[in-house]
Amino acid sequence: MKILVAGATGLVGSALIPALESDASEITRLVRSSPKANEIEWHPNRGQIDAARLEGFDAIINLAGESIAEGRWTDEKKRKIHDSRVNGTHLLSEAIAKSASRPRVFLCASATGFYGDRDNEILDETSESGGGFLADVCREWEDATEPATKAGVRVVNLRFGPILAREGGMLGKMLTPFKMGMGGKVGSGKQYISWVAIDDVVGAIKLALADERIHGPLNVVSPNPVTNEAFTRTLGEVLSRPTVMSIPAFAARLAFGEMANEMLLVSQRVVPKKLNEAGYQFQYPELESALRHYLAD
Repeated sequence: MKILVAGATGLVGSALIPALESDASEITRLVRSSPKANEIEWHPNRGQIDAARLEGFDAIINLAGESIAEGRWTDEKKRKIHDSRVNGTHLLSEAIAKSASRPRVFLCASATGFYGDRDNEILDETSESGGGFLADVCREWEDATEPATKAGVRVVNLRFGPILAREGGMLGKMLTPFKMGMGGKVGSGKQYISWVAIDDVVGAIKLALADERIHGPLNVVSPNPVTNEAFTRTLGEVLSRPTVMSIPAFAARLAFGEMANEMLLVSQRVVPKKLNEAGYQFQYPELESALRHYLAD
């Protein structure tokens, strides 16, 4: 396949592109700097892209977006989080819709933040959106793909859960305190985390590229979400470290502000209904095996 990828240098893109290239796919990257070979320049926040250069691709994958886990959520940070996702997606979607030679499929990142804080409610792709900043962003993010959908392109909104990887992702933030024996649950610890292994993120994307039955929202999460308390305990066991330094909810809010409510204290018990129905076989369906794999020396 000839595939165009935006956000190629992020956590998902860095794992996905080598996997696609190993399958003999030809990858072109969208970049915001002077383009090199197999690159196309774009500037999503200025609405600039050479739409003619988007023709002839079998698939377009949009993974671009400002990190939500870096720095406090000031008004400027929240604007960047929103605009980097919604503006870029809308620009690509409009360009795809106007193209004379459209891709067969447009995959666009989204997140389980779509569901908001839902306690222990089991959430699948048919569940309604929740409230909060991230839920609002995710709704607009997914709505921005509508021009491509209306033009007849198969669109898949990849609702990623927190991703486990050897480097980066949620583990990158947690390892230092946990290795120092200072890890612990956050708040009550009863909030659900719908984690997913990076290998299964790549596997789910490859399935979404190939399986024409998949369209619309796709929950990219493991089949076994766990509570924050269970995640904490399992990570401590894998690292052979104590996990008694719990962080009260008020302390998390003092330290991280609005981000604490939306990322640390939020509960989302999301299941991969569509992936299961499509027969996807998870490489790491259980948390302990995933942690042992990614944290192996």
